[in-house]
Amino acid sequence: MAQRLLGKEVTASYNEKLTERVNRLKEQGITPVLEIIRVGENPGDMSYERGAMKRCESIGICVKSVVLESDVTQERMLSVIDEANEDANVHGVLLLRPLPKHLDSSEIENRLRPEKDVDCMTDLSMSGVFTGKKLGYAPCTPEAVMEILDHYGIDCCGKRAVVIGRSLVFGKPAAMMLLKKNATVTVCHTKTTDLPSVAREADILIAAAGRAKTVTADYVRAGQVVIDVGINMDENGKLCGDVDFDAVEPIVSAITPVPGGVGAVTTSILAGHVVDAAEHL
Repeated sequence: MAQRLLGKEVTASYNEKLTERVNRLKEQGITPVLEIIRVGENPGDMSYERGAMKRCESIGICVKSVVLESDVTQERMLSVIDEANEDANVHGVLLLRPLPKHLDSSEIENRLRPEKDVDCMTDLSMSGVFTGKKLGYAPCTPEAVMEILDHYGIDCCGKRAVVIGRSLVFGKPAAMMLLKKNATVTVCHTKTTDLPSVAREADILIAAAGRAKTVTADYVRAGQVVIDVGINMDENGKLCGDVDFDAVEPIVSAITPVPGGVGAVTTSILAGHVVDAAEHL
């Protein structure tokens, strides 16, 4: 039976240290503030917002929520970003995405000042991930994966890592972070020939395909570490990942569950970025 890499174990010590940092800031008269901007009533966005608010408030971070109508104009969106940029009491901004199709997402995202970009929304922040320069903040989810690997002492140096998914939200930045840890990285996608055989070559397999239970028993072998980034609903309406947990867990050496794995750590990383931003005000 595989070792379960539990998010709650990773976040326990991480959150304790964050709380200490927040308390020190408050002693200096600074309360870290995160502004969450949400457009419409998308259930996924609302769920993530609730989780982020709960985690931040438990650490002592104040959360300001800005909710806009789904038919909000481009001009209104830009003005909201401008207000957040100019508000000295707002240290970090999280814009829940994707935005409605009638909006120019690129213009809106890149309007934010990088020092307040706590989830890698801007092109400048993303360039920091690829160049290694300190520009904004890395995306929270791939950073959460690295935090899990570090916490459980999983050394990436010299290991073969396979990332299933090539999005800018996760796949590509995760590959850069693994390279920084001296892993040899393969990024797979829908056009990859014989994906299961490529996945089986990995020492560390990270699934971010965006489809429920894509990674089945034929994708894995004994001794692998499997990190499941997916959040989906299965045929029975239950939350599940991109990995068929019941089929894969008996084979591999370690695996993250869904729920209770990467997602639990992601909101702590977000909170950490807000604290960093407040410290560097």
